[in-house]
Parts: sequence; C-alpha cells; structure tokens
Amino acid sequence: MFGRLGRLALLGLWLFCAPLLAAPTANDQLIKDLARVAPGLNQQALRHAVAAMQCAVNHGAEPASRLAVIDYSQPSTARRLWIFDLQRKRLLLSDYVAHGRRSGENFAQSFSNREGSYQSSLGLFRTAESYRGKHGYSLRMDGLEPGLNDLARERAIVIHGASYVDPRLVRSQGRIGRSLGCPAVRPEVARMVVDKLKGGQFLFAWHSDQRWLRNSAYLDCKPQRVASILAKQGLPKS
Repeated sequence: MFGRLGRLALLGLWLFCAPLLAAPTANDQLIKDLARVAPGLNQQALRHAVAAMQCAVNHGAEPASRLAVIDYSQPSTARRLWIFDLQRKRLLLSDYVAHGRRSGENFAQSFSNREGSYQSSLGLFRTAESYRGKHGYSLRMDGLEPGLNDLARERAIVIHGASYVDPRLVRSQGRIGRSLGCPAVRPEVARMVVDKLKGGQFLFAWHSDQRWLRNSAYLDCKPQRVASILAKQGLPKS
C-alpha cells in the first residue's frame, strides 16, 4: 500500500511541477519566433545573440527594437547577416557582409580588438549615430565586450556600403571582397541597413571561436560584471 501511495504522490508532484518546467521563457519564445522567419541562421548563433542581448538589457541597457546577427562561421559567399524587427518578430533583411582582410579568405578565422589588425571583432555591439564619411552614409558602433570589441569606435569599425561586397566577385576570386575590419555591406542595401540599425540597436557578431566563447561577459552573464561594463561604457540605460 505504501508503494502505491508513494507512486501516486510522485505522480501528483510531477503533474504539479510539469507545467512550470515546460513553460518556455521569454527568450525561448523569441528564439523560436526568430528561427521561424530565418531558418538559415545557425541556431546556436541565434540563441547566443538573444541571450547576450537579454543579459545586457537585464542589467541596465536600454531595450532595442531591432537586432542584427552576423554569423562569421559561414563563408563570405553566404548571406550571413540577418536583421530582425524584435517587436513584430519579422526578418527585415538577410544579406552579404564582409569580414576583415586579415581575418581570413572566404572564411573568417582570426579576430582582434587591436587597432591596425584589419581583423573583424566578435561579440555584442550597440549601434550609435549615422554619419557621412569616405564610404558615404555609415553607422558607428560601440563594442560592449572589454578586450574583445570595445575599441570598435577607436578602430573606426563601422557599418558602410562597399562595392567589393559583391557576390559576382565569387566567380573570379572565390569570395567577396574584404574590409579593414568593418562589417561592410552591399551599396544597394547600405542605406536600409544604417536606417534600420541606427540609434541604439543591438548587433551581435558570432563565431565558434573558443577564446571568445570563453571570455564573453554576456554569454556567461555575471550580473555584477555586466552592470559594471555597461556603467563604464556610459551608454543609454533603461
């Protein structure tokens, strides 16, 4: 009799707890919604992007209405830039994006935060002001990860249009052109990209690079560390 009562008690406990365990978090639902409209985006890259963004927001950063994800584990010949409308759960753009000339050929394999490295940087960025420069209409960004991308502004790592971001070059050189470290885009979409991302949106540049995965403050998401980083950045807070 005790065994039967014990089994019934365990069953009741499981039934009570199961809805709580099964209930998806807000992050889970957002990832599911975004994955549905961007099936070609690496699921781990998407999960990390949402987690990093939410970590920043949970610890002081102002929420954004749009999120850009770059998957640098994909070749330059792939459409590896995605821009999402977070409020409507819509995909606004999937297109080509360049990596730094010293990051690699068709595949980006090396990343840096150092001035003059001509390499791309990984991690979470906050977009800032648009401006007109030598590449035309462009967008400045601030890197939020100390030692990994926080010299983006000093390095002039910006989003801009570039004629070398051209899939037709693949036939002759096996890749699109490369930048000096900027996530450059096709001239045809540059204005749209800048307009959609300017003014404090999030951009997340992903790769399976183990050094970055181990050292990113936002993937580990330690509250005191993240809050301290955001405070030092002096960026808009919620």
